[in-house]
Amino acid sequence: MLIPTAPSLLLAVRGEIVHFTDDPIGHGVEACVHFPDGLLLVRDGHVLDCGPAAELEPGLPMNVRRVDCSGKLILPGFIDTHTHSAQTEIIASYGEQLTTWLEKYAWPAEARHADPAYAAAGAGFFCDQLLRHGTTTAMVFTTVHPASADALFEAARARRMRMIAGKVLMDRNCPEFLRDTHTVGDAQSRALIEKWHGRERLAYAVTPRFAPTSTEEQMRRAGRLFGEVPGLYLQTHLAEQRAEVAWAMWLYPGARSYLDIYERFGQLGARSMFAHCVWLDDEDRCRMAARGASMSFCPTSNLFLGSGLFDLGRARDFGLRVGLGSDVGAGTSFSMLQTLNEAYKVLQLAGQTLTPEAGFYLATLGGARALYLDAHIGNFLPGREADFIVLDPRATPLLEARIARATTLTERLFALMMLGDDRCVTATYVLGEKIPA
Repeated sequence: MLIPTAPSLLLAVRGEIVHFTDDPIGHGVEACVHFPDGLLLVRDGHVLDCGPAAELEPGLPMNVRRVDCSGKLILPGFIDTHTHSAQTEIIASYGEQLTTWLEKYAWPAEARHADPAYAAAGAGFFCDQLLRHGTTTAMVFTTVHPASADALFEAARARRMRMIAGKVLMDRNCPEFLRDTHTVGDAQSRALIEKWHGRERLAYAVTPRFAPTSTEEQMRRAGRLFGEVPGLYLQTHLAEQRAEVAWAMWLYPGARSYLDIYERFGQLGARSMFAHCVWLDDEDRCRMAARGASMSFCPTSNLFLGSGLFDLGRARDFGLRVGLGSDVGAGTSFSMLQTLNEAYKVLQLAGQTLTPEAGFYLATLGGARALYLDAHIGNFLPGREADFIVLDPRATPLLEARIARATTLTERLFALMMLGDDRCVTATYVLGEKIPA
């Protein structure tokens, strides 16, 4: 699916606008910008202005392209900070804990992406699912096969999406048919970086799956590569389940903690994203914060695999960058609304809470900050890339009945994050152009 290039014409989208300039937790109501009757102005794929329609409407030129979204909410596009493009087909696969789930479902699914044609079809479907659910930016694991990374980058480029992805690195403790070597993995990663990193809206992430599936030499090379190329990312998994933590510590007996393994090999720093981070201590959190590393909170997969409860409160206490991750296919939905639904419940079980404003911040500007992309996406400040979505708060009969009783923005946002899904996403825009339905 190719997105048409927009003419250089001013686009004016009118509706109820909500976006964030900071984290509502700690910065109060001022962090949430709300225009009940707002106007979003876009030119050449970027935000020109955003404010009350009554103030901006009189100054509009005659040849403006208008979109009326009255009765609907306009928000920045959702940002998914951790997911797997090759696991779409195994979403909702019954039962199992992490290592058994990988062996039974994930490994066989990923093996099929060695075929470039299969990988291309899967990547296109994956990107279309993201957009259908209102996600315009994602950080993605492909597979060990370069063809899988090529396919995803090409699918994202055709849709003009912001995408961060990388070829998975695994040279031990995985099936032979998914195993590379430290030499091959490094060479293939470098070739993919040369081809895709910094091209249009794409960026590359060095991607050791997790410490147990990489030898010390592969971990060393991954860290070295991460430090060599400007703007490069690193993504991996960390402390998802207790048994995984014990396995990692047995394989790396000299490490203080699971996080320390990554730090020893130069993988901890700005633009390094660690998925899950359930079983950490405060020393780990302190080290992550000091080095500028980020966490991806993946509530649906943590519940589905019985991994544990993410501690958002402690992450905030240490000033850590946190975004939301769908973690498809252990995660059970592409929808950031459904992910927020489960995040709220995870935090309730942990004796914490998630206000709707804080939730939508995590799904937008919070994710952008976790990916060091907040200068480009995440809100509607002038100059930001115009990735945005239109949500219908009356998309289903149940939502319509609930919204009829809501008297505040907080109540409406909470209803959306508890009852909403892809049916609420009536339009997704990438760089100011509506994605074809």
